[in-house]
Amino acid sequence: MSNKPKVYIDGKEGTTGLQIYERLGGRTDIELLLIDEDKRKDTAERKKLINAADLVFLCLPDAAAIEAVSLIENPETRVVDASTAHRTADGWVYGFAELLAGQRERIKTAKRVANPGCHATGFLAGAAPLVAMGILPADYPVTCYSLTGYSGGGKKLIAEYEAEDRSTLLDAPAPYAIGLTHKHLPEMQKLAGLDHPPVFVPILGDIYKGMATSILLHNHLLKGKPTAQNIYEKLCGYYEGQTMVRMMPFGGEPRVYANALAGKDYLALTVSGHEGQTLITAQFDNLGKGASGAAVQNMNLMLGFKETTGLSVE
Repeated sequence: MSNKPKVYIDGKEGTTGLQIYERLGGRTDIELLLIDEDKRKDTAERKKLINAADLVFLCLPDAAAIEAVSLIENPETRVVDASTAHRTADGWVYGFAELLAGQRERIKTAKRVANPGCHATGFLAGAAPLVAMGILPADYPVTCYSLTGYSGGGKKLIAEYEAEDRSTLLDAPAPYAIGLTHKHLPEMQKLAGLDHPPVFVPILGDIYKGMATSILLHNHLLKGKPTAQNIYEKLCGYYEGQTMVRMMPFGGEPRVYANALAGKDYLALTVSGHEGQTLITAQFDNLGKGASGAAVQNMNLMLGFKETTGLSVE
């Protein structure tokens, strides 16, 4: 009888689920539970597998994720939820190990982990440490924009972008959620420790995967009026020794490409600017550190594996 941890992906057919399966399918240190194709929407069969698993990934719409949690009767079943449903909920641990002091240990011991949103990951990587270090005031009016690949929109958007007769409008970047009420805002505000949500606009680009999320700061409004170089040095210290969040050289290249880390599971931060203003840009794969890669990283922590097992970190 196998002593390997049993893992089940509820919603394996979606983009996030498929990407998790891709990272887990060849592993020999876990037992992957698979549902029969004709029963993947059978609640009783799903419930059986959920309760047979040591860890379940929920790759479902919000309402379905909440319902799936209600099916859990086994007190030993642990959950990584990739939906938006539980990211600010009581009793759930936010699954960004590098973000705050003690977060990695909280994930290791948690029964319920909420995987971060992709835009939120890029925003928080720069904003949360600055608030935690007392540099970015909690009442600062933060502005953020985030360029993303279309794969994050799921199968329908992917089909729209990859159709042979697609509109030429899709050739150009497109700001969306322009009502400024994007679903990632609650976690962006809460986990950063801000008094108000950032003014945030995401931008859809004609790339399959990749992200570049940027925060723009007026240094004279920050505590101590640091320069961009000062902020860079503070973030270098904050993320020292981390594998999945890395600091790029100060100033960066003349251009920062959103798809530079497509296919990778880590995030890279570039800090640029001057005495008066700072730009912090997070580059990562929206399906990697922005979704499935982060989910597998959280699973590794929860099940006692090396954190980077099965992930692309080179």
